[in-house]
Amino acid sequence: MEKEKRNELVKLIERLAPEDGVHSTSIPSMHFIRSSTKSEPVHLIHEPALCIVAQGSKLVFLGQENYRYDSFHYLVVSIDLPISGQILEATSETPYLCLQLNFDSKLVFDILRESDSMSLENKRESVRGLFVSKTNIDLLDAVVRLVRLLDTPQDISVLAPLAIREILYRIMQDTKGDSIKQISTAGSHAQRISTVIQKIKRDFVQPISIKELAQSVNMSSSSLHHHFKQVTGMSPLQFQKQLRLQEAHRLMLSQLADAANAGFQVGYESPSHFSREYSRLFGLPPLSHIKRLKES
Repeated sequence: MEKEKRNELVKLIERLAPEDGVHSTSIPSMHFIRSSTKSEPVHLIHEPALCIVAQGSKLVFLGQENYRYDSFHYLVVSIDLPISGQILEATSETPYLCLQLNFDSKLVFDILRESDSMSLENKRESVRGLFVSKTNIDLLDAVVRLVRLLDTPQDISVLAPLAIREILYRIMQDTKGDSIKQISTAGSHAQRISTVIQKIKRDFVQPISIKELAQSVNMSSSSLHHHFKQVTGMSPLQFQKQLRLQEAHRLMLSQLADAANAGFQVGYESPSHFSREYSRLFGLPPLSHIKRLKES
């Protein structure tokens, strides 16, 4: 049964996403990714989402950690995180096929409120805002039913919200589901960390004060640092650095900004300092890295 569902999902995505690239759908929170080749690491700020691989496999890096998932495992990102992802298995005959379903904390909160059996197990300690887990038949069935709705657009407005709620419910029932629950639990440390992340994202160009960030969410500096690292795998300063470098990368790649100007725009005063930190994250100095990407 599970194999049949997985094969059906492959056929659906192959038909609905006939070419390589990212494909939006009539369900705004869902899109498909198809690739006929392996990829270099792609850096991005990943919003909260479920990623289901129907075919192929992918490796995701968060700080010093890495997570691999494939057609038997799914990935959940429960909070905005700077990650890099690399497609490991893909050919023209068996392309990498992935479904991404974005979600927000309000929907998670609504499901938590309506379910008496899904309270947060441990409110004191935070857990990582990203996890990989084994795909089960109940989750796969709900995902396939959601994708099928694209063939009956008249049903989407009524049935898609129900299918999405079921999908999130299934994920939250997982043994690692606290990763999602904690972000939507009022007063939890993780919810406060989510607020801090939004503050850093809005003002990542400016120097940050750990003391001020902690005071803004009624935490001590040591508690903020501890729980921030538990949720994101990095310190607030390392998180800000990732945001700065990824934005500089975008400026050079899409707006043709030179390295010194891109570094200055994201908050670096020293071109050499910017170049060193860029090389540590991307593996090459700015100009060499951008040239390699454009050539490929």
